[in-house]
Amino acid sequence: MIKHVSVAALPVAENFIIQKNRIENKATKGARRVCIVSGTHGDELEGQYVCARLAKILSDGKQKLSGIVDIYPALNPLGIDSVTRGFPMFNLDMNRIFPGSPSGSLAEVAAYDIIRDIEGADMCIDIHSSNIFLREIPQARVSEQNEAALLPYAVMLNVDLVWIHASATVLESTLAHTLNMRSVKTLVVEMGVGMRITESFCVQIVDGILNLLSELGMWKGDAGRTRQPLVSKDRGVGFLNSDAAGIFIPHATHGSHVSAGDCIGIVIDPLTGVVIEETLAPCDGLLFTLREYPVVFGGSLLARIMEDSKNG
Repeated sequence: MIKHVSVAALPVAENFIIQKNRIENKATKGARRVCIVSGTHGDELEGQYVCARLAKILSDGKQKLSGIVDIYPALNPLGIDSVTRGFPMFNLDMNRIFPGSPSGSLAEVAAYDIIRDIEGADMCIDIHSSNIFLREIPQARVSEQNEAALLPYAVMLNVDLVWIHASATVLESTLAHTLNMRSVKTLVVEMGVGMRITESFCVQIVDGILNLLSELGMWKGDAGRTRQPLVSKDRGVGFLNSDAAGIFIPHATHGSHVSAGDCIGIVIDPLTGVVIEETLAPCDGLLFTLREYPVVFGGSLLARIMEDSKNG
């Protein structure tokens, strides 16, 4: 069932509309509700395919579902329509204005309506892609303050990595933080690269969501085979930044295990063809982030490596 979450008038007889697809089979009393959201940033499209594939599977197998799954593929439809990361016209990041306001700007009202619609759900999966510059392996991101509540669910999502990050880096105005503070267990999933769809990553996350629904007792259909992710708890992260401007050519394979001293890539001067920098891995570990956009300047992030566990 398609429902409107937020509606507002736009110029030239058009409407701003955020929609959700509710798929439900309330076979049991007190049925659970899980929300799948994506499209907060208009240049993040991986979640579009996850939502589409998941909606098809759940709709075709509704008799195997017990409870409610609400799918929100485009929280920022104007951004997606205009291929803009932020909220057009207002020049802002929509994931920095939650919980919004019922009497604010269009973006603030939309954020308020989204929170009001999701509130009361048992769980929410907030799906993001990376930006156009970096490619990420499928990962769940959990803040230290929510580790105890969220880690048991994060490992069910068929991701390659669960990154537990410092609470100090959490922005209070994000959708995930706002919902977690309102007792809706919310996991952030990130994968792929901006403005692209990596089908294998999307299929992996769909299998993970089905596995999570199965573990919650909401899905009796096939959930596929799921993997055990690497958890970052006692691991450091090695950051590789460019020291020079030029064109970055990766040599390592994204998602592979690298050893300290391995060549991750080179930076070349396009005018002379000279290699002006060789980027070497600072540690042994998983290459979970790799530069996708080749033009770099001094300080540009080239890669991130999740170090091998200090405990072996």
